[in-house]
Amino acid sequence: MNDVYDFHDHGAAAPDGARGPHRGLLLLELPRWSVEYGASRLVDLARTASGPVLPGERDLGRGRPVLVLPGFSANDRLTGRLRGHLSRRGWEVHGWNLGSNHGLTERIVTGLPQRFAEIADRYDEPISVVGWSFGGLLARWLAHEHPDGVHQVVCLGSPWRAEGERTRATGMFERSRARHGIVDNAREIVDQLRGPVPVPLTAVWSRTDGIVPWRGCTVDEHDGSDGRPPAENVEVVSSHVGMVANPLVLSVVVDRLRQDPGDWQPFAWSRVAAGLAGLAGAAS
Repeated sequence: MNDVYDFHDHGAAAPDGARGPHRGLLLLELPRWSVEYGASRLVDLARTASGPVLPGERDLGRGRPVLVLPGFSANDRLTGRLRGHLSRRGWEVHGWNLGSNHGLTERIVTGLPQRFAEIADRYDEPISVVGWSFGGLLARWLAHEHPDGVHQVVCLGSPWRAEGERTRATGMFERSRARHGIVDNAREIVDQLRGPVPVPLTAVWSRTDGIVPWRGCTVDEHDGSDGRPPAENVEVVSSHVGMVANPLVLSVVVDRLRQDPGDWQPFAWSRVAAGLAGLAGAAS
C-alpha cells in the first residue's frame, strides 16, 4: 500500500533524520503524557487556594475566539485540557466538532471550512487557530484559505515539512487511507499548506517528541520587519501526546494568543515567568 502521508514520492526512502524519533522516546510517550497532564493540573491548583485560576488571569483572552484542531486519530475530548485552560483565562474556545481526525478525508476537507465559517459568523474579529500535530497542518491550510479570517496560527508538534512526513504514525496514516479514503486534491492541499503562512505563526516543537521528527516541525523564522507576518519557533521539553497538556506548552500558547499582530513581541520565557510571578504576587 502507498504511504498515505508521503504525498511526494510513494515508496521512496526517507531522507536522513526523517525516519521518526528513537523507539525509546515512542515507548515513553504515554508515561510522559500522564506526568505532563498531572503536572498541569497541579500547577493550576497550586497557584491559588481559591480556585484553579488567579483573578488576574481570567480576562487574558478578552473574549477573543480560538479554534482548536486535534491531532491525527484524536478528537475534541483529547484537546479538552488545552481548551479548558484557555477558556478559564478568558478566550472563547471552540472544538472542531468533526469527531476523530482521519486526515485529508472528504468529511474533514469539507467540514472544517464549514465549521470555521460557522464560528466566524459569531464574531466581528479574526479567529486564532491552534493545531496539534496533523491539526497544525490543517491550521496552516485554513490560514491560506482564509487569510483575512485567521488571526494567527499556533502549531504544536506539527510536521509540515517534507522531511517530517515519515513519522512513528505513518502506519496509522496508511491504514486510515484504506479505511476512510483521501480527497483527490490532497496533493494540492499539501502544496498549499507548505507555503509561507499569510498570518503570524508560532511552531512549538520538542527534541524529545516520540512520534514525529522535530526538524520537520520547525519553521523559517522572521520577525515581521520585512512586511511578512512574523514566524517563530519555540522549543519545549514535551512528549508529542502531551503537547495539549504540558504546562510549558500551555504557557507558550497563552503568551502567543495574547499577542497583538500590530505590536508583535517575540516569545521570551523570561516574560512568561515574570507574568506568572506578577499574578502570584497580586493574588497573595
